[in-house]
Amino acid sequence: MIHNLSLNGSLITNYLAEIRDVEIQKDAMRFRLNLERMAELMGYEISKTLPHHQKEVKTPLGISNDFVLSEQPVLVTILRAGLAMHNGLLRVFDRADNGYVSAYRKHTTREDFDIHVEYLASPSLHDRICILSDPMLATGNSMLAVLDALKEIGEPKKIIIMAAIATPYALENVQKAFPKDTEIWVAAIDETLTSESYIVPGLGDAGDLAFGVKL
Repeated sequence: MIHNLSLNGSLITNYLAEIRDVEIQKDAMRFRLNLERMAELMGYEISKTLPHHQKEVKTPLGISNDFVLSEQPVLVTILRAGLAMHNGLLRVFDRADNGYVSAYRKHTTREDFDIHVEYLASPSLHDRICILSDPMLATGNSMLAVLDALKEIGEPKKIIIMAAIATPYALENVQKAFPKDTEIWVAAIDETLTSESYIVPGLGDAGDLAFGVKL
């Protein structure tokens, strides 16, 4: 299932407009902050779909029965571009376990590249709820590479993917490869993918904008 949060105006779309803005995004600190705030709000929306149960809570004046998460998810992100959104999610799910995967484009030509995964640090995903975050889903190939890598550390019972911007091409790719009950949460869907696999209108290179231009 795809949840497109750009269909209605909210603070999520407000922050989305700022990370797209060619002038505002020049401020790397604000760019990171906006990604983090988007992730916090998207995490809140995701939390409504997770299992909850009522817990008896003792207050100074009595007893209250409140809904709390039945289990904590594992938050997995792709280094380095995903770190800002991961930090936002971690503020919402502040007791979650964390996983990190390095997945990057290894270019053979300007337009052709493979996705390489060289590092994985994560707890077991067996029978866990796994939330995968990455700012941009251009082709979806990075997510597919991450899925292959994560198979080594257990099969989650539920996978949720969160991205700021995705293309229809990436969404189709991911839906074909991931389990049928996988949920995908995006702040926007942009229709165009260039020959170099960049999203248009997109926002540029999220990793470079957040952390500096890489060599």
